Amino acid sequence: MPGTVRLENNMRLIALLLNPAIFGALALFLSLIWMLLDQKDKTRPLLVFALILNLFFGSLLNVFMGKEGGLLPWKYDHILFVIDQTLGVSTAALAAPLQGAWRIPLIVVYQFMVPMMICWFLVTRHRKLRGSVVMAYVGELVAGPLLYAVLPACGPAYAFDAQWLHPQQVQAGIMRLASMPNAFPSLHIATAFVFVLFAPGKLWRAVALSYLAATGMATLSTGEHYVIDLVAGLAFGCFAANVGFGKYRIAFLYLGVVLSWSLTIRFAYGFLIAHPSLLRSFALLTVGMAIVSLISEWRVLAVPAPEPAIVLA
Repeated sequence: MPGTVRLENNMRLIALLLNPAIFGALALFLSLIWMLLDQKDKTRPLLVFALILNLFFGSLLNVFMGKEGGLLPWKYDHILFVIDQTLGVSTAALAAPLQGAWRIPLIVVYQFMVPMMICWFLVTRHRKLRGSVVMAYVGELVAGPLLYAVLPACGPAYAFDAQWLHPQQVQAGIMRLASMPNAFPSLHIATAFVFVLFAPGKLWRAVALSYLAATGMATLSTGEHYVIDLVAGLAFGCFAANVGFGKYRIAFLYLGVVLSWSLTIRFAYGFLIAHPSLLRSFALLTVGMAIVSLISEWRVLAVPAPEPAIVLA
Protein backbone atom coordinates (compact mmCIF):
# COMPACT_ATOMS: atom_id res chain seq x y z
CA MET A 1 0.00 0.00 0.00
CA PRO A 2 2.69 2.61 0.86
CA GLY A 3 4.41 1.87 -2.46
CA THR A 4 1.15 2.30 -4.35
CA VAL A 5 0.41 5.62 -2.63
CA ARG A 6 3.95 6.84 -3.34
CA LEU A 7 3.58 5.90 -7.01
CA GLU A 8 0.25 7.71 -7.26
CA ASN A 9 1.72 10.84 -5.61
CA ASN A 10 4.67 10.78 -8.02
CA MET A 11 2.29 10.48 -10.96
CA ARG A 12 0.25 13.47 -9.73
CA LEU A 13 3.43 15.54 -9.36
CA ILE A 14 4.63 14.63 -12.84
CA ALA A 15 1.19 15.36 -14.28
CA LEU A 16 1.29 18.81 -12.64
CA LEU A 17 4.80 19.56 -13.90
CA LEU A 18 3.88 18.36 -17.39
CA ASN A 19 0.61 20.26 -17.51
CA PRO A 20 0.40 21.59 -21.09
CA ALA A 21 -0.29 25.14 -19.91
CA ILE A 22 2.72 25.21 -17.55
CA PHE A 23 4.93 23.44 -20.06
CA GLY A 24 3.87 25.78 -22.86
CA ALA A 25 4.49 28.92 -20.80
CA LEU A 26 7.93 27.64 -19.76
CA ALA A 27 8.80 26.74 -23.35
CA LEU A 28 7.72 30.21 -24.52
CA PHE A 29 9.79 31.93 -21.82
CA LEU A 30 12.91 29.91 -22.63
CA SER A 31 12.45 30.43 -26.38
CA LEU A 32 12.24 34.22 -25.89
CA ILE A 33 15.53 34.16 -23.96
CA TRP A 34 17.05 31.93 -26.64
CA MET A 35 15.90 34.34 -29.38
CA LEU A 36 17.42 37.37 -27.61
CA LEU A 37 20.78 35.64 -27.20
CA ASP A 38 21.40 35.82 -30.95
CA GLN A 39 19.35 38.54 -32.63
CA LYS A 40 21.20 38.05 -35.93
CA ASP A 41 19.72 34.57 -36.38
CA LYS A 42 16.57 35.24 -38.42
CA THR A 43 15.16 31.75 -37.86
CA ARG A 44 14.81 32.22 -34.09
CA PRO A 45 11.92 34.73 -34.28
CA LEU A 46 10.20 32.31 -36.66
CA LEU A 47 10.36 29.54 -34.08
CA VAL A 48 9.06 31.84 -31.33
CA PHE A 49 6.21 32.94 -33.61
CA ALA A 50 5.40 29.29 -34.40
CA LEU A 51 5.37 28.50 -30.67
CA ILE A 52 3.06 31.42 -29.90
CA LEU A 53 0.80 30.35 -32.75
CA ASN A 54 0.82 26.79 -31.42
CA LEU A 55 -0.14 27.91 -27.91
CA PHE A 56 -2.85 30.22 -29.22
CA PHE A 57 -4.18 27.59 -31.60
CA GLY A 58 -4.06 25.00 -28.82
CA SER A 59 -6.22 27.18 -26.56
CA LEU A 60 -8.58 27.92 -29.43
CA LEU A 61 -8.71 24.22 -30.27
CA ASN A 62 -9.63 23.32 -26.68
CA VAL A 63 -12.50 25.82 -26.74
CA PHE A 64 -13.67 24.60 -30.15
CA MET A 65 -13.45 20.93 -29.24
CA GLY A 66 -15.10 21.57 -25.89
CA LYS A 67 -18.03 23.22 -27.66
CA GLU A 68 -18.10 20.37 -30.14
CA GLY A 69 -18.26 17.90 -27.26
CA GLY A 70 -21.46 19.61 -26.14
CA LEU A 71 -22.93 19.94 -29.64
CA LEU A 72 -22.00 16.36 -30.58
CA PRO A 73 -22.53 14.34 -27.40
CA TRP A 74 -22.87 11.08 -29.31
CA LYS A 75 -19.51 9.36 -29.57
CA TYR A 76 -18.30 6.33 -31.52
CA ASP A 77 -16.06 4.80 -28.85
CA HIS A 78 -17.95 1.53 -28.56
CA ILE A 79 -17.73 1.13 -32.33
CA LEU A 80 -13.97 1.73 -32.30
CA PHE A 81 -13.68 -0.74 -29.42
CA VAL A 82 -15.45 -3.45 -31.46
CA ILE A 83 -13.41 -2.52 -34.56
CA ASP A 84 -10.26 -3.25 -32.54
CA GLN A 85 -11.70 -6.60 -31.46
CA THR A 86 -12.51 -7.42 -35.09
CA LEU A 87 -8.91 -6.62 -36.00
CA GLY A 88 -7.90 -9.18 -33.35
CA VAL A 89 -6.31 -6.68 -30.96
CA SER A 90 -7.29 -5.23 -27.60
CA THR A 91 -6.18 -1.84 -26.32
CA ALA A 92 -6.64 -3.00 -22.74
CA ALA A 93 -4.54 -6.13 -23.29
CA LEU A 94 -1.74 -4.05 -24.82
CA ALA A 95 -1.97 -1.35 -22.14
CA ALA A 96 -2.06 -3.62 -19.08
CA PRO A 97 1.66 -4.61 -19.15
CA LEU A 98 2.57 -0.91 -19.56
CA GLN A 99 1.13 0.16 -16.21
CA GLY A 100 3.06 0.44 -12.94
CA ALA A 101 6.67 1.62 -13.36
CA TRP A 102 6.22 1.97 -17.13
CA ARG A 103 3.37 4.44 -16.77
CA ILE A 104 5.40 7.45 -15.53
CA PRO A 105 7.96 7.54 -18.39
CA LEU A 106 5.19 6.92 -20.93
CA ILE A 107 3.18 9.84 -19.53
CA VAL A 108 6.32 11.95 -19.97
CA VAL A 109 6.57 10.80 -23.60
CA TYR A 110 2.89 11.60 -24.20
CA GLN A 111 3.19 15.11 -22.72
CA PHE A 112 6.53 15.79 -24.44
CA MET A 113 5.00 16.30 -27.90
CA VAL A 114 5.23 20.11 -28.08
CA PRO A 115 8.90 20.22 -26.96
CA MET A 116 9.64 17.53 -29.55
CA MET A 117 7.93 19.64 -32.23
CA ILE A 118 10.22 22.52 -31.31
CA CYS A 119 13.23 20.20 -31.24
CA TRP A 120 12.44 18.89 -34.70
CA PHE A 121 12.19 22.41 -36.04
CA LEU A 122 15.69 23.02 -34.71
CA VAL A 123 16.96 19.71 -36.10
CA THR A 124 15.68 20.44 -39.61
CA ARG A 125 16.11 24.22 -39.94
CA HIS A 126 19.76 24.15 -41.05
CA ARG A 127 19.33 21.07 -43.23
CA LYS A 128 18.77 21.30 -46.96
CA LEU A 129 15.42 19.55 -46.68
CA ARG A 130 12.79 19.72 -49.36
CA GLY A 131 9.98 21.23 -47.37
CA SER A 132 9.02 22.76 -44.05
CA VAL A 133 8.20 20.83 -40.90
CA VAL A 134 6.30 23.91 -39.65
CA MET A 135 3.89 23.64 -42.61
CA ALA A 136 3.37 19.97 -41.70
CA TYR A 137 2.36 21.07 -38.20
CA VAL A 138 -0.06 23.61 -39.67
CA GLY A 139 -1.63 20.94 -41.89
CA GLU A 140 -2.21 18.74 -38.84
CA LEU A 141 -3.66 21.50 -36.67
CA VAL A 142 -6.10 22.63 -39.34
CA ALA A 143 -7.33 19.23 -40.55
CA GLY A 144 -7.31 17.40 -37.19
CA PRO A 145 -10.34 19.11 -35.58
CA LEU A 146 -12.35 18.67 -38.78
CA LEU A 147 -11.70 14.92 -38.73
CA TYR A 148 -12.65 14.78 -35.04
CA ALA A 149 -15.99 16.29 -36.00
CA VAL A 150 -16.56 13.61 -38.67
CA LEU A 151 -16.05 10.72 -36.22
CA PRO A 152 -16.27 12.01 -32.62
CA ALA A 153 -14.60 9.69 -30.10
CA CYS A 154 -12.71 10.25 -26.86
CA GLY A 155 -10.65 7.15 -26.05
CA PRO A 156 -11.15 4.14 -23.74
CA ALA A 157 -10.11 5.98 -20.57
CA TYR A 158 -13.10 8.30 -21.07
CA ALA A 159 -15.60 5.83 -22.52
CA PHE A 160 -15.04 3.15 -19.86
CA ASP A 161 -13.83 5.35 -16.96
CA ALA A 162 -11.78 3.54 -14.29
CA GLN A 163 -12.69 0.15 -15.79
CA TRP A 164 -11.03 0.84 -19.15
CA LEU A 165 -8.30 -1.75 -18.47
CA HIS A 166 -11.02 -4.34 -17.80
CA PRO A 167 -13.86 -3.26 -20.12
CA GLN A 168 -17.03 -5.27 -20.37
CA GLN A 169 -18.28 -6.52 -23.69
CA VAL A 170 -20.27 -3.80 -25.50
CA GLN A 171 -22.41 -3.64 -28.61
CA ALA A 172 -21.22 -1.60 -31.57
CA GLY A 173 -23.19 1.63 -31.51
CA ILE A 174 -22.98 5.28 -30.60
CA MET A 175 -22.90 6.28 -26.95
CA ARG A 176 -23.66 9.52 -25.14
CA LEU A 177 -20.44 10.93 -23.68
CA ALA A 178 -19.99 14.58 -22.70
CA SER A 179 -16.27 14.86 -23.34
CA MET A 180 -13.99 16.45 -25.91
CA PRO A 181 -13.49 14.24 -29.00
CA ASN A 182 -9.78 13.69 -29.63
CA ALA A 183 -9.28 10.07 -30.62
CA PHE A 184 -9.64 9.33 -34.34
CA PRO A 185 -7.10 9.66 -35.87
CA SER A 186 -4.26 9.92 -33.34
CA LEU A 187 -2.52 13.27 -33.75
CA HIS A 188 0.27 12.09 -31.45
CA ILE A 189 1.13 9.20 -33.77
CA ALA A 190 0.72 11.45 -36.81
CA THR A 191 3.14 14.02 -35.40
CA ALA A 192 5.65 11.36 -34.33
CA PHE A 193 5.49 9.92 -37.85
CA VAL A 194 6.12 13.41 -39.28
CA PHE A 195 9.33 13.42 -37.23
CA VAL A 196 10.31 10.12 -38.85
CA LEU A 197 9.55 11.34 -42.38
CA PHE A 198 11.55 14.54 -41.84
CA ALA A 199 14.43 12.89 -39.96
CA PRO A 200 17.82 13.74 -41.55
CA GLY A 201 20.56 11.16 -41.24
CA LYS A 202 20.80 7.79 -39.51
CA LEU A 203 21.10 9.16 -35.98
CA TRP A 204 17.96 11.30 -36.13
CA ARG A 205 16.07 8.53 -37.90
CA ALA A 206 16.87 6.20 -35.02
CA VAL A 207 15.75 8.85 -32.54
CA ALA A 208 12.52 9.47 -34.48
CA LEU A 209 11.69 5.78 -34.81
CA SER A 210 12.30 5.26 -31.09
CA TYR A 211 10.06 8.20 -30.26
CA LEU A 212 7.36 6.86 -32.61
CA ALA A 213 7.43 3.47 -30.85
CA ALA A 214 7.36 5.12 -27.41
CA THR A 215 4.47 7.36 -28.49
CA GLY A 216 2.51 4.34 -29.69
CA MET A 217 2.94 2.68 -26.30
CA ALA A 218 2.13 5.95 -24.51
CA THR A 219 -1.13 6.54 -26.37
CA LEU A 220 -2.30 3.03 -25.52
CA SER A 221 -1.02 2.88 -21.93
CA THR A 222 -2.79 6.13 -21.00
CA GLY A 223 -6.08 5.01 -22.52
CA GLU A 224 -6.19 7.97 -24.89
CA HIS A 225 -6.53 5.91 -28.07
CA TYR A 226 -7.70 2.68 -29.65
CA VAL A 227 -5.39 0.69 -31.92
CA ILE A 228 -7.37 1.67 -35.01
CA ASP A 229 -6.69 5.35 -34.13
CA LEU A 230 -2.97 4.67 -34.52
CA VAL A 231 -3.46 3.00 -37.91
CA ALA A 232 -5.32 6.04 -39.25
CA GLY A 233 -2.80 8.30 -37.49
CA LEU A 234 0.01 6.95 -39.68
CA ALA A 235 -1.89 7.96 -42.83
CA PHE A 236 -2.66 11.34 -41.29
CA GLY A 237 1.04 11.81 -40.57
CA CYS A 238 1.76 11.10 -44.26
CA PHE A 239 -0.79 13.78 -45.17
CA ALA A 240 0.82 16.35 -42.87
CA ALA A 241 4.37 15.53 -44.01
CA ASN A 242 3.42 15.87 -47.68
CA VAL A 243 1.85 19.24 -46.93
CA GLY A 244 5.20 20.18 -45.44
CA PHE A 245 7.03 18.85 -48.51
CA GLY A 246 4.69 20.83 -50.77
CA LYS A 247 3.34 17.64 -52.40
CA TYR A 248 -0.30 18.62 -52.16
CA ARG A 249 -1.74 15.99 -54.52
CA ILE A 250 -0.15 13.18 -52.54
CA ALA A 251 -1.16 14.93 -49.31
CA PHE A 252 -4.82 14.93 -50.33
CA LEU A 253 -4.54 11.25 -51.31
CA TYR A 254 -3.53 10.39 -47.74
CA LEU A 255 -6.19 12.72 -46.34
CA GLY A 256 -8.68 10.82 -48.49
CA VAL A 257 -7.50 7.56 -46.89
CA VAL A 258 -8.10 8.94 -43.39
CA LEU A 259 -11.44 10.44 -44.37
CA SER A 260 -12.48 7.12 -45.95
CA TRP A 261 -11.74 5.39 -42.65
CA SER A 262 -13.77 7.99 -40.74
CA LEU A 263 -16.79 7.88 -43.04
CA THR A 264 -16.79 4.07 -43.39
CA ILE A 265 -16.59 3.54 -39.62
CA ARG A 266 -19.30 6.12 -39.05
CA PHE A 267 -21.79 4.97 -41.68
CA ALA A 268 -20.82 1.37 -42.49
CA TYR A 269 -19.24 -0.02 -39.33
CA GLY A 270 -21.58 -3.00 -39.44
CA PHE A 271 -20.16 -4.00 -42.82
CA LEU A 272 -16.57 -3.74 -41.53
CA ILE A 273 -17.34 -5.79 -38.42
CA ALA A 274 -19.14 -8.42 -40.50
CA HIS A 275 -16.12 -8.76 -42.81
CA PRO A 276 -13.02 -9.01 -40.57
CA SER A 277 -10.74 -10.11 -43.42
CA LEU A 278 -11.63 -6.99 -45.38
CA LEU A 279 -11.12 -4.78 -42.33
CA ARG A 280 -7.70 -6.30 -41.65
CA SER A 281 -6.74 -5.92 -45.30
CA PHE A 282 -7.63 -2.22 -45.23
CA ALA A 283 -5.62 -1.76 -42.02
CA LEU A 284 -2.59 -3.55 -43.49
CA LEU A 285 -2.92 -1.54 -46.70
CA THR A 286 -2.93 1.72 -44.70
CA VAL A 287 0.15 0.72 -42.72
CA GLY A 288 1.79 -0.45 -45.96
CA MET A 289 1.15 2.92 -47.61
CA ALA A 290 2.80 4.65 -44.66
CA ILE A 291 5.85 2.39 -44.94
CA VAL A 292 6.12 3.03 -48.68
CA SER A 293 5.90 6.78 -48.03
CA LEU A 294 8.64 6.48 -45.42
CA ILE A 295 11.00 4.59 -47.75
CA SER A 296 10.29 7.04 -50.57
CA GLU A 297 10.96 10.14 -48.47
CA TRP A 298 14.13 8.74 -46.92
CA ARG A 299 15.46 8.02 -50.41
CA VAL A 300 14.70 11.59 -51.46
CA LEU A 301 16.35 13.02 -48.33
CA ALA A 302 19.43 10.90 -49.04
CA VAL A 303 19.96 12.74 -52.34
CA PRO A 304 21.95 15.95 -51.74
CA ALA A 305 20.17 19.13 -52.70
CA PRO A 306 21.80 20.80 -55.74
CA GLU A 307 24.24 23.57 -54.95
CA PRO A 308 23.35 27.00 -56.34
CA ALA A 309 25.11 27.78 -59.60
CA ILE A 310 27.99 30.23 -59.46
CA VAL A 311 27.76 32.90 -62.10
CA LEU A 312 31.05 34.54 -63.04
CA ALA A 313 30.83 38.16 -64.00
